[in-house]
Amino acid sequence: MTRALSRIAPDWWDYTTLESEIIRDAAALSPEDMLQLSRPGFRVVFHPTLEDFYLAEALEYVSAWRQATAAEPVGICGPIGPTEQLPLVARLVNELDLDLRHAHFWGMDEWYEDGREVPVSHPLSFERADRELCFDRIRPELRMPEANLHFPKADTAPYITSWHDVRCAVMQGGQGDIKHWAFNDPLRRTGSYVDDPPSPEEYRALSTRVVDLHPVTLAQNARTSGGGNITLVPTQAITVGPVQTWQAEKVSIWQAGTHDNPLGQRLTALMISKRIIDTSVPMSLLADHPNVQFNYFRGGLGSCAVEMH
Repeated sequence: MTRALSRIAPDWWDYTTLESEIIRDAAALSPEDMLQLSRPGFRVVFHPTLEDFYLAEALEYVSAWRQATAAEPVGICGPIGPTEQLPLVARLVNELDLDLRHAHFWGMDEWYEDGREVPVSHPLSFERADRELCFDRIRPELRMPEANLHFPKADTAPYITSWHDVRCAVMQGGQGDIKHWAFNDPLRRTGSYVDDPPSPEEYRALSTRVVDLHPVTLAQNARTSGGGNITLVPTQAITVGPVQTWQAEKVSIWQAGTHDNPLGQRLTALMISKRIIDTSVPMSLLADHPNVQFNYFRGGLGSCAVEMH
């Protein structure tokens, strides 16, 4: 039977094309139910305050970088969204006198426009945010070498190669309204994907690449970063792929309740826990990763009950 058209963007795949029973089951989950979704390889963690939430996120950077040695360099892949952890990372590094000479960092994404990555002068540049909020705040004598900072570019080859010789202890991420990690959005409903979205095997084979962004992703980034001005948001980006994600020893997703809604925060946890893998919900592919942790701010879970405003 032909799957339903998206209720958001009929030319695209997204979570609204799922069977309605999955949506209903997710919406019915209480916070206590969500904790019970933990299983071997997938852990659900609640943080009682935002202070605890962002400090725990920042400490993942420190824990990863403390493992780095000349013989075994170690890095972390980190998001823009959330960003509140980044100044905390710099402060912790400075206070702990943590020498980062053998540590590495991979940015997850960058906007793509006019045939190239946007320059750091672009107001929405992710590299600019990482540098200004974190790396420029670290004392010069503690900073990692510039060669150890890896940001996605239009020429993806150097970025992809950088994953080969450095151990990624953890890949952090947020979750967008369209249920992506990084900018691994659902694909357009076109060509061989008119009737069905890509198979999990096809999607898992995707590496770092230029992607078209789902309309929901454009609207979300305008809302969270551009004051609602969607004309500022490029329609394409360069994003770390599933190939690199599976090279990370751990995938750690951080949800404070500001980037996805109550239903979305429940839906992906349910699908990963129950191993319901469907590429219309890209985050569900993490069901096959051996070490995934969902971190929630307890106060940001909200409710799926209907409430008129």
